[in-house]
Amino acid sequence: MSSIRRARLVVCLLTSACRLAGRDAPVEQDARLPQDRLPTGVRLDPAGAIRDVGSLPLSMLRSPDGNHLVLVLSGYSDQGIQIVERATGRIAQTIVQPAAFVGAAFSADGGELFVSGGDRDVVYKYGWGTGTAALTDSIVLASVASGGHGTRYPAGMAVSKDGRWLYVAENLADSVAVVDLRDKRVVQRLATERYPYGVVVAPDGKVYASAWGGETVSVFAPTNDGLRDLGRIPAGRHPSALLLNRDGSRLFVASGSTDRVNVIDTRRRAIISRLLDPPPEGPGEGSTPNALALSTDGTRLYAAEADANAVAVFNLSRETSNVAGATGNDRLAGRIPTGWYPTAVIASGDTLLVANGKGRGSSPNPLGPDPENSRSHKGAKGSQYTYAILHGTLQVSPTANANGAALNALSARVARANGWDRRAARPALGYPPFKHVIYVIKENRTYDQVLGDMKQGDGDTTLLFFPRPQSPNHHALADRFGLFDRFFVNAEVSADGHNWSMAAYATDYLQKTVQSNYSDRGRSYDYEGTNRDSDEIPENDVSEPASGYLWTLAEEKKITFRNYGNWVIKDTTVKPPLYRGSKPFLVANTNERYPSYDLGIRDQVRMDVWLEDLAEFAKKKEMPALQIVWLPNDHTSGAAAGRPTPRAYMADNDLALGRMIDALSRTEFWRNTVVFVLEDDAQNGPDHVDSHRSPLLVVSAYNRPGVIHRFANTTDVLRTIEEILGLNSMSHFDYYGRPLREIWASTPDLRPYAVLTPSVSLDEKNPPRTQEARETELLDLDEADEANEEMFNRVLWATIKGRSVPFPGIRRVTALELKR
Repeated sequence: MSSIRRARLVVCLLTSACRLAGRDAPVEQDARLPQDRLPTGVRLDPAGAIRDVGSLPLSMLRSPDGNHLVLVLSGYSDQGIQIVERATGRIAQTIVQPAAFVGAAFSADGGELFVSGGDRDVVYKYGWGTGTAALTDSIVLASVASGGHGTRYPAGMAVSKDGRWLYVAENLADSVAVVDLRDKRVVQRLATERYPYGVVVAPDGKVYASAWGGETVSVFAPTNDGLRDLGRIPAGRHPSALLLNRDGSRLFVASGSTDRVNVIDTRRRAIISRLLDPPPEGPGEGSTPNALALSTDGTRLYAAEADANAVAVFNLSRETSNVAGATGNDRLAGRIPTGWYPTAVIASGDTLLVANGKGRGSSPNPLGPDPENSRSHKGAKGSQYTYAILHGTLQVSPTANANGAALNALSARVARANGWDRRAARPALGYPPFKHVIYVIKENRTYDQVLGDMKQGDGDTTLLFFPRPQSPNHHALADRFGLFDRFFVNAEVSADGHNWSMAAYATDYLQKTVQSNYSDRGRSYDYEGTNRDSDEIPENDVSEPASGYLWTLAEEKKITFRNYGNWVIKDTTVKPPLYRGSKPFLVANTNERYPSYDLGIRDQVRMDVWLEDLAEFAKKKEMPALQIVWLPNDHTSGAAAGRPTPRAYMADNDLALGRMIDALSRTEFWRNTVVFVLEDDAQNGPDHVDSHRSPLLVVSAYNRPGVIHRFANTTDVLRTIEEILGLNSMSHFDYYGRPLREIWASTPDLRPYAVLTPSVSLDEKNPPRTQEARETELLDLDEADEANEEMFNRVLWATIKGRSVPFPGIRRVTALELKR
């Protein structure tokens, strides 16, 4: 299946929301985001000087003379390398490659630089001068057809001590390639577990390779002809970044989603220490250690924590470091605050160098994407799509040797930025007597597109796609049960959106590969329990968070659960097809007749299946405590000839939701059920407040009408569901979330809800042979987010508004944004 993901349209990204309160602090009612606030609900407070660099730097290498840094850029826009002057932070050189991913290494003599070529299945070879690189050659790992994608995907790499061999982790081929540098030829391949990531070479010549999708580190011994396989060392869940100490006796292995670094004694080939860096409370997931560095004397370990926006500091013991003078205890000594999503760290004397993958955070895109320059996803200078405007930063901080009061002060800054300092004891739950939660996920809409015409809220009618006549139930539900005009999704796109919605977290695997996937650089879409390109169910799901998903909490609590359309595989061997759960617990708790994403199937069909179950629940007087329901047709098929018009798709989606609430409100479950309705992400349209702002509906007999003008996001909703059902948390994002405790009335309004019929016929079809229809033919709409989203949104705009209405640029802006 095609994975065409190019420049996305996001109009007017004006960073906004409220000053976030802690779990038990009052929630502020103004929701404009200051510049350091992220849609995930945390702040940024980096220590040190910050320099802007390119798109998603995933690794950083010191030059042989120590005067320069090499950054490997692996983001949505340009991929390649940047050379940065160590002393000044100035970008001395930017070299664009067709693709790049993680790996870089200098030759033994320092005269050459090798860099991963990503889906081109090559390693680029550069001559290295005094702080400059010049492309001289490439090493072909496998041939790639014109216009196609590679099957090897080089990741981490290292050079043998004698300079003869280059060892390359082939991330998609589950192997390590041995390249003879004399003739630039692959002479050997050795198997690893799934998704090999890092490669390091010990002083004795042994080679170690981590398996991102497995639980081991592979060990190889040097021979005259290459390598000999010595087997595998258990290394914990999904090992990624590797670091050897000076004598090669200790191998440090990062396990991102378990918030730990495992330390292996390479002689005993066993884990001898586990360095733990979870948040202060809650589940052991949410810090995401993903890059490692040692102090010069080898007694202090630094771990870049991608999701804590910090570098963790460990003072190592003698046993763990194998340094006679070490006096540490292997416990987390403190944290140093960084920018958004740190991905690489180097300790140099008293200076800490950190590459932050997402840098300074979100930024406005008041001009919208440039239709001429953003047709091509790679190097689209005019594009203001959400990923295209994310840039990394290089942080230079004189904090590497911080101890005592200085380190404590830095740690306190990290705690405040993440909201960890407000961890008062939970109050008695102030919720109505709910026994049932229905959690509805929809597809990709912003607030202004759907609810921008509601005068009581902060909407912009010029950006409205689906007014009240076309989505009467969305509007009526917001009228009666409350209008949230400051709700933000945590995610940028659907790949991380469904994971944030189901797990309150997105793993380092997802975050480090999704931008290459969306920019059509050859990664498969394997982010929702399956590989979408092959319908494969991975044995060891690399993108599954260690804490699992919302249904994992239901299984642990032993509450009843029912799934409709999420994390399923379509079984076409039977007629009609069935939709089977892709996880063991889902197999027994999924309605197999409920279709997943398929724009050829109406949401009315989905709702018919759900209503049949509801009738059975009512008959038995028992309904599952938790239901998760996917209603995806608000995604639309653009102007595809013969397919429903965008407004017909939205009317279908709206009517299905209205039917759900109508039927539910006429059962005995109405008095003790709450329904949460949100979008997985908001990438498919404009919004004058923020590209992450999106519709949220909370529906129950206890909801009060009116505008709820407070910050809330995806993980706040999950925190609310968890509190209502007495569930645990999945990551620090929901554990430290801001639950919706203040929105309920003391007495129920048990009047049933009467479904409204949209003014648009569900049978309304797009005409053939229009310009919009021709443009839609170029879009892949078989799966969510496969299409060029910028073109898709312009088609939607022209189809709904007409070509005579200019596509929106900036319409409204706050004083804060003008100042910024």
